[in-house]
Amino acid sequence: MSAVAAIDCGTNSIRLLVADRTVSGLVDLHREMRIVRLGQNVDATGRLATDALERTRVALADYAIISRRAGAQRVRMVATSATRDAANREDFFAMVRQTLGIDAEVITGDEEARLSFTGAVGGLDPADGPFLIADVGGGSTEVVLGNWDGVRADVTAARSVNVGCVRITERHLRCDPPTPDEVSAAEQFARRTLQEAFAAVPVDKARTWIGVAGTVTTLSAIAQQLPAYQPERTHLSRLPLEQVRSTAEYLLASTHQQRAGNPVIHPGRVDVIAGGALIMRVLAEELNTRAGISELVVSEHDILDGIALGLS
Repeated sequence: MSAVAAIDCGTNSIRLLVADRTVSGLVDLHREMRIVRLGQNVDATGRLATDALERTRVALADYAIISRRAGAQRVRMVATSATRDAANREDFFAMVRQTLGIDAEVITGDEEARLSFTGAVGGLDPADGPFLIADVGGGSTEVVLGNWDGVRADVTAARSVNVGCVRITERHLRCDPPTPDEVSAAEQFARRTLQEAFAAVPVDKARTWIGVAGTVTTLSAIAQQLPAYQPERTHLSRLPLEQVRSTAEYLLASTHQQRAGNPVIHPGRVDVIAGGALIMRVLAEELNTRAGISELVVSEHDILDGIALGLS
């Protein structure tokens, strides 16, 4: 076996997975996440902020050391929504090249969706398919439909749309807590933008809905009222529609201070988790109407696992 390292740099967080590939799948050697908010104000300015680039550089420097110490022979870094939108993206590329010694790949939203699907379905029963994967990031949301035969993922449709927890918060949820008018405007924005995904992905064919990444796993930890974030408790947990809705309503009615006091919410998510929860509520309601799906399955496995599987 030889170790590989996968790095996912999104709008809000940057994450690392170092893993070995075995006959039964990936074996984690190291997995971590840091909030760097690379997409800070990029929706408004069109540029990556200098301090956001520096936060990302510091995290990458640490990730390079961790990967080398774990014996990673191959490293792949993908960058998503924030860098796709930025006018000064070349500053980001140069920083990554100097820090990691490799080029960052700015993948398309559809490729991001396919990698998320591949990573998410690996531990699931193929008989529960077709699967619909939803990945709510900082700047975009990916919706992917496909099947899994126990060995290989087969994606049949995917679409990435520009609504994520950072983007929706910066545009609409400015008060503390958000006003009813702000919540209404944010919901209209989310529902309108997600229509693009529903037009491209036949969600009515799905039997199982899986949510991945930090917004979704945090919602599960909140809904379960965990005393601390525990990935072994959130992974493959199930939330019925009413629990998704009630958790979103709780977060949207909470102040920043109240959210910050919840031990399962990472400090870097405190200001955007309500926006992410609103997107998840809209998704849950739409999928209930369109596909009769009344339950969300939460997965700790996502695009990082898909990247690592491609390297193995």
